[in-house]
Amino acid sequence: MAEGSASLAEVQASFHRFAVHGDTKATGKEMNGKNFAKLCKDCHIIDGKNVTTTDVDIVFSKVKVKSARVITFEQFAQAMAELAAKRFKGPSKEESLQQLYGLIIGKEPTNAGVTKVAKAAAVDRLTDASKYTGSHKERFDESGKGKGKAGREEIPDTSGYVSAYKGSGTYDDKVKQA
Repeated sequence: MAEGSASLAEVQASFHRFAVHGDTKATGKEMNGKNFAKLCKDCHIIDGKNVTTTDVDIVFSKVKVKSARVITFEQFAQAMAELAAKRFKGPSKEESLQQLYGLIIGKEPTNAGVTKVAKAAAVDRLTDASKYTGSHKERFDESGKGKGKAGREEIPDTSGYVSAYKGSGTYDDKVKQA
C-alpha cells in the first residue's frame, strides 16, 4: 500500500499543475470545473464511450459544495473514485482507481490548438519599418528600431520663438547691423 500513497502525492502534483492552469490568481489548492474537465480530457479519462464530458461535469457538480465553484483535492479524489468505476469496468474499485491515477501521474496541461504567430508575407510587409512613409517613418531610425518618445511626440520648442518661425536664431545678427 506504500506505493499507493506515493502515487497519491504525484496525483496531487498533477492536480496542482492543472488547478493553476490559465488562472494567475489560483493557489493550486482548489480546482474549478473548467480545469477539472481539462484534466480529464488531457489525461484521457474522457474516452468518449464510458466517460464523456457530460459525465465529468455531473461528477464535478456532485462532489463540490453546493455554493462553491471549486473543488479541493479531497473532493477531487472522490470524483476520481466515481469516474474510475465508469472508466475501468471489471477490476475492483481500488484497482480501477490506481489505473485512473496512472493516467494522471506526471501529466501537465497541454496547450494543443493554441493560436500560433502568423508567419505570412502580409504580416512581414506590414511590420517592416523601412517601408513606412510620412509621419510614421519618423518614428524609426535607419535600422528599423523605434526611437521611442522622440519619434512619437512632437517635442515642444522652448526657444522663445513662435512655432514654425523660419528666422529663429537671427535676432542677434539683426541687432548688430543696426
